Amino acid sequence: MREMKVEITFMEAILGTASGNPELHSEFIASKAPDAQTKEEEVAALGAEEVEKKDMTVFPRTEDGKPFLYDYQIKGFVKHACGMLRNVKDTESEKIKSYKKYIDGLVFVEERKIPLEFEGEVGNLQRPLRAQTAQGERIALANSETCPAGTKITFTVQVLKDDLMKAVVEWLNYGKLNGIGQWHNSGAGRFTWKDLSDSEPTEEKPKRGRKKKEEEKA
Repeated sequence: MREMKVEITFMEAILGTASGNPELHSEFIASKAPDAQTKEEEVAALGAEEVEKKDMTVFPRTEDGKPFLYDYQIKGFVKHACGMLRNVKDTESEKIKSYKKYIDGLVFVEERKIPLEFEGEVGNLQRPLRAQTAQGERIALANSETCPAGTKITFTVQVLKDDLMKAVVEWLNYGKLNGIGQWHNSGAGRFTWKDLSDSEPTEEKPKRGRKKKEEEKA
């Protein structure tokens, strides 16, 4: 098994994804989780006023009120990244078949709860959503909690096959283009990252040319 300590810095605000209505979250959203313990943890962590926030998407909170992401949200992002990059020739992702099961069984995030580190207060974003229905186009107002650009998270990625770490780097690099959280297709939640297991960001390491290697040997 290999692991890498990752620090993500969000280039754009990240939006909360959990329902602010604990009852709705328990009965519909959290019920989609594969284990019953997840349902109870998420509902307890929301800490939202049902009347005030029932139509919002929010961040779950730690016991001291700090917003965080769950490990499965990181895995959800890498599944999305892999699914998209499988369509790009000569990528690591292109080689992975049945990629969702592959990631579920071989790629893990060590930390269950990943605190969002930022200065200031949690914000709020309202935006219109358009949908085509049998009755024609409908417009609704979506409302989400936000953490600002510059917010950081730190977590540990673990892979059970060493060569999978190349794909992990590829997926993390995709975060510059399409991020984490609600409304990520609009650019929200995009990020840069670096490997805290090393002295330099993995995505920015220069390639060493043949001439440089010959100079070192001399």
